[in-house]
Amino acid sequence: MMSMTCHNLDFGRAKLDLVACGCSSNASIDRYSVRNYAKSVSKSCNRDYGSRRLVCCRRDIARCRVSPTKTPETLPAGVAEGPTGLLKLKKDPRESISITNLFEVVADDLQTLNQNLQSIVGAENPVLMSAAEQIFGAGGKRMRPALVFLVSRATAEVVGMKELTTEHRRLAEIIEMIHTASLIHDDVLDESDMRRGKETVHQLYGTRVAVLAGDFMFAQSSWYLANLENIEVIKLISQVIKDFASGEIKQASSLFDCDVELEEYLIKSYYKTASLIAASTKGAAIFSGVDSSVSMQMYDYGKNLGLSFQVVDDILDFTQSAEQLGKPAGSDLAKGNLTAPVIFALEQSPKLREIIESEFCESGSIDDAIELVKSSGGIERAQELAKEKADLAIQNLRCLPQGSYQSALEEMVLYNLERIH
Repeated sequence: MMSMTCHNLDFGRAKLDLVACGCSSNASIDRYSVRNYAKSVSKSCNRDYGSRRLVCCRRDIARCRVSPTKTPETLPAGVAEGPTGLLKLKKDPRESISITNLFEVVADDLQTLNQNLQSIVGAENPVLMSAAEQIFGAGGKRMRPALVFLVSRATAEVVGMKELTTEHRRLAEIIEMIHTASLIHDDVLDESDMRRGKETVHQLYGTRVAVLAGDFMFAQSSWYLANLENIEVIKLISQVIKDFASGEIKQASSLFDCDVELEEYLIKSYYKTASLIAASTKGAAIFSGVDSSVSMQMYDYGKNLGLSFQVVDDILDFTQSAEQLGKPAGSDLAKGNLTAPVIFALEQSPKLREIIESEFCESGSIDDAIELVKSSGGIERAQELAKEKADLAIQNLRCLPQGSYQSALEEMVLYNLERIH
């Protein structure tokens, strides 16, 4: 197990917890040093967050139990004492976290959501409706609305609320629409022909319809968002749509750039993935009426889970087959999008830099680059980064009462990590 010391990076509205580089932090964004990150890693057997210790154990499914070792008052809110350790998964090959079982406690909520989604898109637009059906029915796990329901119910318990509000349910629907719209646009930008093993919307209907379908769903979700009449949530979710565009711009401006740093990658990952999840979980807490300190912990949970999720996705791009991915392996690298495994591997492999900077002009060079990423330790170090963010997400849940909803939120973190084992 490995431990890393973290600090906060503030870039305007959002804060990302980054691995400490040993340099002083000020109002500007300090550059992250991957070499110092490597030196900061140390072996550890136990893990103590100061206020809680995570003890990994074997149950019906692999998961971590949170048990208090000190009172929460010993630390200021949001501050971890000492080095943060890493989750250690004792995973039996026969045991894994099932996404179906994970969301069982909100299964009825998700069923209602599925029934409402297509009517919300609007039946007056048959072509857009058909496009929506294509992606809504493409095998998605509904992870984001499930998180909305789990946080809604967990935070409702904090204030003694017995049932979810109409706002909770509408928020989950809005979040899934925004996510769906972003996927349609991503596929157009990436010129992807397949998603989850099925043809993409632009492949079936053309780029024009795909762009309009995505725009329509963004607009429709924004209308429903405005009708929630909660200015804090409206601002929170509206920012996400801006973040999507910022993430795409950041990515496009750094293609094939071997000097891109981990800090920049994490900011881009926040914009493209974690921002929506963080806004979803915080918005759910706001509608439960909990204290602002609890809603901020839910925001941080979503942020850290989202970052961990993106790092895991980027690892799988190198470790899974095209059949498993539903797209060619190494597709991000082939397009010049350098993710965490590549950034780490570039430290150790000058040859990898040479291949990437040539933009894979030689036959077979992309396969050579993938092998160099694997052999240069990029995968292993990216795994530790994913675990680092997972640790932080688990910490953020300590403000919730123990129960089935809090447990499911923990297990969501573990489910994500199990994808790389």
